[in-house]
Amino acid sequence: MSEPPEVGVGIVGYGLMGRAHAYGYSVAPRVRALPARPRLRAISGRDADAVERAAAAYGVEEWTTDWRELVARDDVQIVDVCTPPGTHAEIVEAAAAAGKAVLCEKPLAADHATAAAAAAAVERFGVLNAIGFNYRRLPAVALLRELVAEGRIGEVLLWRASWLSDEFLDPQIPFDWRFERRMGGSTIADLGAHLVDLALWIVGEIEEVSAHSETFTAERSGRAVDVDEASAALVRFAGGARGTFELSRVCARRPCDFVVEVNGTAGTLRFEYPQLNELWYGDVRDDDRLYGFRRIRAEHPSHPYAADWWPIGQGVGYGTSFVNQAADLLERWPDGPWEPDLATGLRVQAVCEAMERSAAERRWVAVAEI
Repeated sequence: MSEPPEVGVGIVGYGLMGRAHAYGYSVAPRVRALPARPRLRAISGRDADAVERAAAAYGVEEWTTDWRELVARDDVQIVDVCTPPGTHAEIVEAAAAAGKAVLCEKPLAADHATAAAAAAAVERFGVLNAIGFNYRRLPAVALLRELVAEGRIGEVLLWRASWLSDEFLDPQIPFDWRFERRMGGSTIADLGAHLVDLALWIVGEIEEVSAHSETFTAERSGRAVDVDEASAALVRFAGGARGTFELSRVCARRPCDFVVEVNGTAGTLRFEYPQLNELWYGDVRDDDRLYGFRRIRAEHPSHPYAADWWPIGQGVGYGTSFVNQAADLLERWPDGPWEPDLATGLRVQAVCEAMERSAAERRWVAVAEI
């Protein structure tokens, strides 16, 4: 039996996301039969020594300090954008113009107008495109969405999502791109993008938001910080449900904790990232003597993605989401469609920007205003 044809991948950015995406491509063919075999042709980054080391560590064949050189390569068919958000749109537009498929990390850009330009470019040039909302690809999260769609909790009434970390807690952390909105975007757009995507995917469109934000350390290394460090929002869904979001990077001893809960007329589903192989389910139709929640181990072969991985009880981890992402995209190569696409990223950016505007103007903001 002949091997599937190769598809060349070029990764722009060698940091944590570059590493995660490279891992995803490397492992995907080992867990799923795919119509195309990814080959990590090149990786780019501004620091020559660092990107050279990354290429060796990640199993990438060549490296460059010029992302335009990577985009122009004939042996690269997929351009994977893993740089800071403020740089995404320019790279996406160049890749699309070169006829390359694009995978872009979230958020799509640092602001809605720039995100709109990136989404328009892939549409104009007709290239395959996807945005990296990897948490959709965790078995427990995908199962939560399936159960909501099946009506297991009835009509959705409430959505509740929080993401708490302590990465900005220390006021001595020096200034870098994460504290500059034009480069990194807001905490709402960075952490919140994942949760907003899950809300749109699981519950439906968000019509209106009311938010507030705070920056506790206003200056680092003598430079003004213009991104929020903690934000929260109330939201109204088009279907009638109501919801809350809480996002913070100043919660002591919270490393990367996010929680999603959906309450319906017939039950509740709850996912907690520190226990990412588990899903909690409460059903009002249970015998009253069983009042409470059952713990679902999202590892059975009948659960999304689980059949590709390990026997029940072994679980999966963070890297699994990137392997599943790569496998999902390559499984649809070359015809597509890919999902979630950059248009989805733009919808998410609109909600995030509505939250930012609401916090700044201290009022309810309709997403349609953005």
